[in-house]
Formats: sequence, structure tokens, C-alpha cells
Amino acid sequence: MREGYEGTGPGAITPDGCAVELYSRLPVGDEPDIIAAAVPAGARILELGCGVGRMTHALLERGFDVTAVDESAEMLERVRGARTIRGPIERLDVGETFDVVLLASFLVHAGDVEVRRGMLRTCARHLAEGGCVLIQREGENYHTDVPRERVDPSGFTVRIVSADPVGDGVDSVHAEYLFPDATWTQTFRARPLTREQFEEALAEADLTVDRYLTDDGMWVRAVRKSSRTAMS
Repeated sequence: MREGYEGTGPGAITPDGCAVELYSRLPVGDEPDIIAAAVPAGARILELGCGVGRMTHALLERGFDVTAVDESAEMLERVRGARTIRGPIERLDVGETFDVVLLASFLVHAGDVEVRRGMLRTCARHLAEGGCVLIQREGENYHTDVPRERVDPSGFTVRIVSADPVGDGVDSVHAEYLFPDATWTQTFRARPLTREQFEEALAEADLTVDRYLTDDGMWVRAVRKSSRTAMS
């Protein structure tokens, strides 16, 4: 396990505390529709941190060509219909570029600044000319509206139990997932980012916001900063 990360519950647990069986049960929300509306039809997508393929499979069904990346072999075993690559995102170099690079699951909030920088450099490295990066951010009150819980229509409960500071602007977040027949927990480290801090982090990787895709600012379309400057 990575330092500060932990997971409990049935089945395999990845180094960042994610339970493979849990993520195999979680439903897909409206994220695939948000993505599909922001990129060209049939685009080649590099999905960073694909997990068990919840988003991968939904994007494949919509006609996209997806290359799915994750560091967990147990996660990748659940992915069907896409090319898969195993490895840490922050050090990835596939040697090719894509129309779209997808960084979902709040990965941009990695507690380790160097890991975040590496992830955003990976996004920029694999971006084709004229392409875009789609990033999922945390909600505005993610770290302050605790404890909180949400009951999913399918019958399970998600609880964000706590978000406790551990120093250097990082919080230790503890989450619980309660199903009728099983319970999983995950503890992970996350760094809150204001919109200004987020945009500064993008700029370090020669990326800039093209537009915010959702009213809550959680989904963002970014492009290469140098390309946009040349066009303006």
C-alpha cells in the first residue's frame, strides 16, 4: 500500500486503497455523456486510471476508441474491449498521441504534488495537435461538508466520514461503501485545490482551461496552452 492509503473489504485492494470488487459494483453516472458531448465522435481516448472499466465500457458503447491505463492488474482484468496498459500514470509514456486524454476520479487532487505534476505532464505528453484533456475535479465542499452520506438508487450507501488535515495542505479522507451484503472502506490522501490553484497546476504542464463543462465546475476541458496562445 502507498503511505496514507488503505482499504478494507472483500476481494483485492489496490495500492491506493481501491477495492476491485467494490468498483465492479458501482454504477456509471452521467460522466460518459459529459465526455461524449465535449469531444468529437469516434475520438481516440487515452483513459488514465480506468479501474475496472466502468467508464471504458460506456465510452466503447458510444463508439470511441479507448486505450485504458491502470496500475492494478486486478482492475485491468475486468476491462473488456479496449487495449489496456498497466503502469503508474505519472511515469507513463505510450509513445503516441490521442485526441482526448481523460483524467477522472479526482486524480488531479493527488496529495503528492510531484505525482500530480507527473500526471498532468503525462496528459500533455500524449495530447495530439488540436486535442483536449478532460479532467474531473472535486466538488467545492468535498473536504468541508463532512460527514455526509448519499443513498444510491440501486440500494447502497456512500459515506464520506472524515477529511482530516495531515499537513502541507493535504487531507486524509475516509470513505465507506455499505451494501446489503458487504462493506468496503477506503482511506486516501487528497489535496483541495481552488479554481485558481487548479489552473496554476495546469499551466505548469503547458495546459489551460478551454471551458468548464458542468455548472459545478467539476468537469473541465483543457487544451495545450502554447497552441491556444498561438491561435489568439
